[in-house]
Amino acid sequence: MRRLYSTFAGGWPGIGLLLMRLVVGAVVLWHAGPRLFSDPPLHGIIAYASMAVAALFLMAGLWTPFAGAVVAIVVISELLTTGEPSVAHLLAATIAAGLMMLGPGRLSIDARLFGWKRIDAPVHKK
Repeated sequence: MRRLYSTFAGGWPGIGLLLMRLVVGAVVLWHAGPRLFSDPPLHGIIAYASMAVAALFLMAGLWTPFAGAVVAIVVISELLTTGEPSVAHLLAATIAAGLMMLGPGRLSIDARLFGWKRIDAPVHKK
């Protein structure tokens, strides 16, 4: 993960990335949840379940590049197959792809697991 992002943004940019992750995750869950429990065909269950899990990962900031890619790909494929022009779908896919490229920010599980650590060496006194 460190190779993908040089830093994990903190401060206001980190809060902005957190808000983006939370909003996209909530929109995708709001869309996928009811469809997942409405007895869809098997390919629908796979698509909506992967969207819901990826949305939860995005909200937590866990495996952000993978989760953003899954959300973007599944939402765009749904747009292309159903033919329903939805601005919310297009925005969710665009923001998920942007999060995939920008990273999760410092307020994420990815930053805790894969972020740069500071190691202080003990000072020897004589």
